[in-house]
This record gives sequence, C-alpha cells and structure tokens, in this order.
Amino acid sequence: MAVNPTRMNLINVRKSAKLAAKGHDLLKRKREALVLEFFSMLKESSSDRERLYQMLQAAYKTTVLASTFAGDFELEQASLYVTDTSEVKIGVKNVMGVKIPEIQDVEKQQKPQAFFQTSTAVSDVSDAFAGVKETIIDTAKREQSLRRLILEIDRVKRRVNALEYILLPKLKKEGAYISFRLEEMERDMFSALKHVKKKLERQNA
Repeated sequence: MAVNPTRMNLINVRKSAKLAAKGHDLLKRKREALVLEFFSMLKESSSDRERLYQMLQAAYKTTVLASTFAGDFELEQASLYVTDTSEVKIGVKNVMGVKIPEIQDVEKQQKPQAFFQTSTAVSDVSDAFAGVKETIIDTAKREQSLRRLILEIDRVKRRVNALEYILLPKLKKEGAYISFRLEEMERDMFSALKHVKKKLERQNA
C-alpha cells in the first residue's frame, strides 16, 4: 500500500474518513428527501395531465357548441385575432440544490371582443382555451422539474456509492495498515531497546 506509515498520516486518514462518513450521511439524507419530493411531484404531474385532458375535452365541446350556435364564420373571424405564440417568462427556483424551472405566462390570452361584438359562445371558447394554455404551462413546468430531480437523484446516488464502496473502504484499509505498521515498528523498537539494554548491562558487569 503506497502510504507512508506515520502518525501524522494516520491522523489525516482518520480525519478524512470522519469527514467522508459525515458527507455520506448528508448525501443519503439529501437523496431520500429528493426521492420523496420526486414522488410527490410525480403525483401532482399525473393529476395535471388528467386535468389537462379533461379541460381539452371540455374546450373542444365548447368549440362544437359555439360552431352550432354562433356559426363557423364568427369562430374563424375570432381565430384570426389569436396570436400563434405567447410570451413566457422563465426563471429558476432552487429546491435542495436543484435548479427547478419557473415558467410564467407574461401575456394573458385576450378575448376577441375588441374588434367586433362576439357572442357568448365564442367568448366561452376563448376562456376555455385560455384555461388550457395555463394548465399546459403548469404541466410543462412540473415535468421539467421532474426531469431535473431525476438527474440530481442519479448524481447524488453515484456520489453516495462512490463514498460507500470506494473512498470509505480505502480510507479504512489505509488506517488499518498504518496502525498495524506503527504497532509493528513500536514492537521492533522495543525489542531493539531491550537488546541494547541487556548488552549494556553485560558490559557494565
């Protein structure tokens, strides 16, 4: 083993082992907390998807009703004033060291009533799809957070395994080796001193 068996090295190895054990414990607790957060968020994400599916169904039914009562022409005219894209603001929130995306809708979808008087049915379609849009943003934010959590859990897991199966056993072996060599050296030194003492006694006699 390529380590110099000195008392200073033994002290350093023991300090390193103590620090590594403390880090291992903290990382294990962090991993457990991240896993709990992941499953909690996964449950919410499943609910988001179910809610989004139901809202889409309701929005399409509202569109069919609007087509029946207001006519396709009015729907088509209203759709011309709906923008293809909407500006969103993306930020970052720190959750246990994990950067979670924060997505916010900057421009709320506007009702198509400024250019001409629309029927209630067409306004209902606009409101329904505005709600769908907000739910899509919430769902996307949650699912991106899940992906970040998975990556962080995997990274923490690798570090925990590296400490548990590589670094800690290595430090333990080094500490045991240095202790054994120091004890062996002390025994050799004691035997040598004993031999010198007997030799001096014989010379004095």
